[in-house]
Amino acid sequence: MRKTTTLALLATGLVALGCGSGATETSKSSGEAGKGDDTKAKTAKVGQAARDGKFEFTVKSTKCGVTKVGSDVVGEKAQGQFCLVTVNVKNIGKEAQMFDGSSQKAYAADGTEYSADTGAAIYANKNAETFLNDINPGNQVTGVVVFDIPKNVKLAKLELHDSPFSGGVDVTLG
Repeated sequence: MRKTTTLALLATGLVALGCGSGATETSKSSGEAGKGDDTKAKTAKVGQAARDGKFEFTVKSTKCGVTKVGSDVVGEKAQGQFCLVTVNVKNIGKEAQMFDGSSQKAYAADGTEYSADTGAAIYANKNAETFLNDINPGNQVTGVVVFDIPKNVKLAKLELHDSPFSGGVDVTLG
């Protein structure tokens, strides 16, 4: 049993290291040149490009208050309300990079953090653009990242990441 646990921990560690390779880069605005690698890029607004690592994100729109995604036959019902965030993701690097919708975060004005609902995103996207999608250099995809938040909450910002281990870039909403 001990040997199996050790192997499982080793495999988990190797997967984590592989997923984070090259993902610690964050883009900096021209005023931030020379600061440490943990410095985030400036905050963007809806419709403005924002960079984190090898991705350039542009939030196109947000729509909250959605109670169900999918069709009448198959879909997912919100626990509270779904907020659908349409985002364009462009690979600005020199090699393929995987976009993972589950690495994205949303925040309410009080700082409460919400994770993306990847199950609902499958129904909100016709071609699964936001679920573990490899994007080649220079290519871009547009998809919907879904957040299931309480009915009385309004999102204030998004934190978009090129990988689970990157610093992320903020996009203010509203």
